[in-house]
Amino acid sequence: MAATTEETPWHAAFPAPKITAASISRDDILQWLQGQEHVAGRDFVLVDVRRTDFEGGTIKGSLNFPAHSFYLTVPTVYAVLSAAGIKDVVFYCGSSRGRGPRTAGWFADYLESQGNTSIRALVLKGGIKGWVAAGDEYTALVSGYEASVWKSEQS
Repeated sequence: MAATTEETPWHAAFPAPKITAASISRDDILQWLQGQEHVAGRDFVLVDVRRTDFEGGTIKGSLNFPAHSFYLTVPTVYAVLSAAGIKDVVFYCGSSRGRGPRTAGWFADYLESQGNTSIRALVLKGGIKGWVAAGDEYTALVSGYEASVWKSEQS
């Protein structure tokens, strides 16, 4: 893996994803987290791909697989999630405009290479910033929620 500089983004060391993963709304994820039909850890997992900017909290139950090292761990992540019978893997970052879609794309590429159509790679629309901005019903489901961090984000 090549070293990155200010001119070279971290992700340039890896191939660009071939597949653009579908998006899912925070309302759908909220329903999944609050309902009985989709059970976190059984039917779906949330994957927070932020590395050092996770201050302020993460959506309850999320796994943390930083985007910067995710490409190299995709086969292991796949093996664990497929063995567990997970159907939906929802990736997010701060705004889900960079790292979230990129890691979801890498995962979708790997799913395709394995011929696996039983797992979906999804991207949380708006990322954690959109989640937190949606109000109390959402922030109540943020582990380690720190309001002061998000207030400075919204300024």
